[in-house]
Amino acid sequence: MSKNYEVAPDGKGGWTVKKWGAERSSDKFSKQEDAINRGRELAKKSKGELSVKNRSGQIRDKWSYGNDPRNIKG
Repeated sequence: MSKNYEVAPDGKGGWTVKKWGAERSSDKFSKQEDAINRGRELAKKSKGELSVKNRSGQIRDKWSYGNDPRNIKG
């Protein structure tokens, strides 16, 4: 099961938070900021990713809270 989440418009003026691949939303909000905050909580808890879509459905932001396989230490 996916541990990644997305914030997207619900088509009715609000915003939804749902797991990638899920048909039903985890949560619904009237403000995008509230949806993003909830999405971050869920993604951090699952050590996954959060994608945020704008009203036209394009990804505008993306955050990762899991283990980074890249070695970025100098």
